[in-house]
Amino acid sequence: MVKSFIIALQFLSRIPTPQLKSISDKEIGRSLIFYPLVGLIISTLLIGLLYLSSALAINIQAAIILIAWVLITGGLHLDGLADSADAWIGGQNDKNKTLDIMKDPRCGPAAVSSLIVVLILKFSLLQEVVNDDNWQYILIAIIVARASIILLFQTTAYVRLGGLGESLANHHSASLGWLLLCLLSILLVWFFHWQGIILLIVIGLLFLSLRFLMIKRLGGTTGDTAGALCELMEVGTLLTLIILQIE
Repeated sequence: MVKSFIIALQFLSRIPTPQLKSISDKEIGRSLIFYPLVGLIISTLLIGLLYLSSALAINIQAAIILIAWVLITGGLHLDGLADSADAWIGGQNDKNKTLDIMKDPRCGPAAVSSLIVVLILKFSLLQEVVNDDNWQYILIAIIVARASIILLFQTTAYVRLGGLGESLANHHSASLGWLLLCLLSILLVWFFHWQGIILLIVIGLLFLSLRFLMIKRLGGTTGDTAGALCELMEVGTLLTLIILQIE
């Protein structure tokens, strides 16, 4: 299990980890269950940076947190968002064409536009977080987004052969995944009461909407669409938290 945790940390972040000599598909699959834990580590680092930069102006703090967010994650999910945006526009409702465009390393106008929009949104939301000292919003958004990847692989077919995504889809622990998702849902309601219920409903609807689009176009998910899901769930969760003003 320790090895699977290191795999998750290596994949989802640029945090230094021990080198692994050999990795099995089963160990990769089991790493999925550690995604929220990696989210906790990433958010803890960002919150620590938030307090270290507390003497700076709000907009500068927000910029520092956003830059650190991108650097710590290596822009992994932003890449998935960009590839998905290009593929959705250029794929013209054709599954195979959409999948082919996702593999193209070049960025088109849709990719660039999606990145700009999401980063501007995150920057604006982070300014609100900093201004109101709601550091817990960062924690919740990052953990929820990575938990949504577990839910995606639990409920959605993986349509691209090969790679880490296929190992995650075929070898993850469904029972542990559902247990973790239930636990996280209970904790949100336990700590935030009716606001936690509203948050779960809103992010649940966002998840279902994005999953519907994936199934309609591709018949399932890919690594890129999972990355896009993570980015949009982060933004959606932050926005919902700010609107609800959960304390």
